[in-house]
Amino acid sequence: MLDLPRARDRMVNIHVGRRGIHDREILQAMREVPREAFVEPGFEEFAYEDTPLPIADGQTISQPYIVAFMIEMADVKPGDHVLEIGTGSGYAAAVMSRIVEQVYTIERHPGLAETAKRRFEKLGYQNIEVRTGDGTKGWPQAAPFDAIVVTASGPGAPLALQEQLDVGGRLVIPVGDDPDLQRLLKVTRTGAATYSEEDFGGVRFVPLIGEQGWSENGTATDVGRPLRHPHPISLPDMIAAAAEPLPDFDDPAFGALFDRFADRRIVLLGEASHGTSEFYRARAAITRRLIERHGFTIVAVEADWPDAAAIDRYVRHRRPRTGTGVAPFQRFPTWMWRNTDVAAFTDWMRRHNEKLEPSAQAGFYGLDIYNMSGSIGAVLDYLDRVDPQAAKIARERYGCLTPWQHEPSTYGRAVLTAGYQKCEKAVLEQCRDLLAKQLEYAKRDGTDFLDASQNARLIASAEHYYRIMYYGGAESWNLRDTHMFETLEHLLHAGGPNAKAVVWAHNSHIGDARFTEMGVVRDELNIGQLCRQRFGDEAALIGMGTHSGTVAAASDWDGKMEVKQIRASHADSYERLCHDSLVSRFLLDLGRDTTLRERLLERRLERFIGVIYRPETELGSHYADASLPRQFDAFLWFDKTAAVTPLGPEHARTGVPDTYPFGL
Repeated sequence: MLDLPRARDRMVNIHVGRRGIHDREILQAMREVPREAFVEPGFEEFAYEDTPLPIADGQTISQPYIVAFMIEMADVKPGDHVLEIGTGSGYAAAVMSRIVEQVYTIERHPGLAETAKRRFEKLGYQNIEVRTGDGTKGWPQAAPFDAIVVTASGPGAPLALQEQLDVGGRLVIPVGDDPDLQRLLKVTRTGAATYSEEDFGGVRFVPLIGEQGWSENGTATDVGRPLRHPHPISLPDMIAAAAEPLPDFDDPAFGALFDRFADRRIVLLGEASHGTSEFYRARAAITRRLIERHGFTIVAVEADWPDAAAIDRYVRHRRPRTGTGVAPFQRFPTWMWRNTDVAAFTDWMRRHNEKLEPSAQAGFYGLDIYNMSGSIGAVLDYLDRVDPQAAKIARERYGCLTPWQHEPSTYGRAVLTAGYQKCEKAVLEQCRDLLAKQLEYAKRDGTDFLDASQNARLIASAEHYYRIMYYGGAESWNLRDTHMFETLEHLLHAGGPNAKAVVWAHNSHIGDARFTEMGVVRDELNIGQLCRQRFGDEAALIGMGTHSGTVAAASDWDGKMEVKQIRASHADSYERLCHDSLVSRFLLDLGRDTTLRERLLERRLERFIGVIYRPETELGSHYADASLPRQFDAFLWFDKTAAVTPLGPEHARTGVPDTYPFGL
């Protein structure tokens, strides 16, 4: 049986409150008004999802967040007289009626108006008057109004509505000639014949039909145009003005642009896909600068620890691990790290480290959790060398994981029995035993202890991760990102109080999850959020994005790599704003221009392409809501990008050291 009051509280807390609506009157009103009473029969179970729903006459009931956002923009207060244009289901009018003294609402569809009246009467909402008619003309007999909220999009703000505002009154209306490119406008009456305007970003509403709106055939009337007062500069123009053009990747000026972040302890560099060359090359250029000029010695990447350890041995001129017989990064998705851009960067790291003392060299480390079998092998290899008896015990303990090592995701099926509890205990005991012998092992083989101890931690986390992954939900994601963050903390601790790190990971890991759909709707956290919470201003979060081009990706998990065309960015996305700036490559420092930052705060779509890309379902598969200026400290833009080039036989090299990790 549906628990609608509980669902209503969840809607207010998660879909409204967590998305930035803090007005207590609005939140309380939305807790009080039963939205299920305003949807069509049969849709009650969906009443508290954050989505619009169909109603009669081809209209919709707006999603709860948009209702709350428009009411907050209108700044309604107790004692106000408010006019609503577009009654629809009556839900928005009902919410406002719980706050203000009187609501007047106009609906052009007689059936909708009558249904709304009956709903108000049934609920006992006596401070709402409903009229059927042309909303663009307003309600002169009830004017002036403290606020007017229009729930349909017109070609401009109707003059009749502007003139019915009291001085200080606010009109909130979506406007725009293109149904797909509407802007949410707030008009405030500042005097007898003066007004100010604010643009709150892209929205999508049904058309406003009427004498001062759109005609039935889609043409606009002149009297529906806004009054002649200055319109604010467009967001793409503001982005263009604030954008710092990016030079070539090999130009020292590219890296120098990021000296502003050199005083941070952690610089996190994102990417909008795992298969775009420009993102890898940009991160390499920034990282080279931070290592050469500013003392960064840790490069921590979204990769498995054992695989990255092979790269680390290469770049720091150390002997490779013996007995593995397996080159790193052979698991899906191989192109994510076995590509020409990563190979070029690791070669640079090796050259940079060549003449440095080991303590001053830059290392390459993996943060991720997936390669459980590789981690087990690394721990056993280490113990075979330093403590054969401990290695024998460890083999017995890890034996209970063996059936699932090569397909660890199936390990979740074992949770249906009590067997996993014994396994989990053994793994944790092994991790504790290894750490307890730190001083003893450090004397024998100190340079390898960090590697072995981290592998033991990884196994303990991975066992838990694959167990809970069986159930799905946010817990597995949160365990993974918490593990990656804790690994980063261990690296910084091992490097000493002056250690500084660069992190390479996807935007979904780097951008603060609290200001994206991940955190707001799915209760997920990530490395960027944890770094801000732990390190504050010592962490810099830098995202990246693109409009079009090609990307290396698969169609399904464990599928073959394909070079796919990236669809042009969605009209309601941050990427489209950047594209419309007409600056092809730039750095946008989101802390420099406070006016621009304020304009960008409203949540918009943002594109996320991982190792899988399905352009045919892109909007549902690869876009999520985010607030870019809260998510990142800076954003890099490359309007057109190209796929990474995976390493293949044609890239085999002669005369390279035996330690070269990408041997083909």
